[in-house]
Amino acid sequence: MKQNKILKDYIEENELNIEQIINDYSGYVYTIIKNISSQEFKQEDIEEMISDTFFVLWKNAYKISENDKISSYLSGVVNNIIKKKKREIKANLNIEDYENILQEQNQVDNIYENQNKIKTMEKALENMTKEDNDIFELFYYAGKKVKEIAKQLNITEFKVKTKLHRIRKKIKQILEKEGYRYE
Repeated sequence: MKQNKILKDYIEENELNIEQIINDYSGYVYTIIKNISSQEFKQEDIEEMISDTFFVLWKNAYKISENDKISSYLSGVVNNIIKKKKREIKANLNIEDYENILQEQNQVDNIYENQNKIKTMEKALENMTKEDNDIFELFYYAGKKVKEIAKQLNITEFKVKTKLHRIRKKIKQILEKEGYRYE
């Protein structure tokens, strides 16, 4: 790379030879990115910044004096692109941190709400008959099927189903009184 070259050196037949500039200055731009950035960018970010730098040069070539050094112009452009990239990364990190905090807060709220629901359900079960309590516990906590519960408690399957329906209905009413809503 010839750092002393000026824009005029890359103009051929009234057009900018951007391919030659890219060939001559890609390493230069890469070195600037590596030297300036205190944080380690991903390789794809570096490649994107290099491409953006040459795109800005190509887009603004008509604004640059033909006697300006290419290296000076590219170093200014790449500095701005690095600053922009750092702001983007910082903004993304801040948003992700905020989302994580919200998610953790929601989890804590859900845990607290679930604990309150369980306490309310336990109070409701305390006020039910022993048979209703046994049916509920065998079905929901022990994971037994209706047929097994009926056999164990020596009652009909229909009675077990009916009792489960009524128990759920009572618990639902109690939970709704406490402010929990179901659809």
